[in-house]
Amino acid sequence: VQLQASGGGWVQAGGSLRLSCAASGRTFSDYVMAWFRQAPGREHEFVAAVHWNETITNYANSVKGRFTISRDNANNMVYLQMDSLKPQDTAVYYCAAAATPYLPTLRLDYDDWGPGTLVTVSS
Repeated sequence: VQLQASGGGWVQAGGSLRLSCAASGRTFSDYVMAWFRQAPGREHEFVAAVHWNETITNYANSVKGRFTISRDNANNMVYLQMDSLKPQDTAVYYCAAAATPYLPTLRLDYDDWGPGTLVTVSS
């Protein structure tokens, strides 16, 4: 599946952003969808994942209670609503897809990746 993320930008600490990821090419509802991020000089970090059924989700502890992942299977979209942003959330954010029935958190478990979108949070 081909993925294209958008919605990144600059925001002050405490603000909000909503990332979007458009999918195409295969049956979107067969895939677990996730967001990862990579801060400068650091490894990719799992952020959140959502099951194909749109209701089962998983979050990294660092974003739990602040970020919300959702998906719209009818329109082949996945979203990441980011609230109460902190400077440490600054990173390039990537959406990824995995053809699996569970919610993996490791980068190697995801088959397809889109180009990232940069989120910058200033203090």
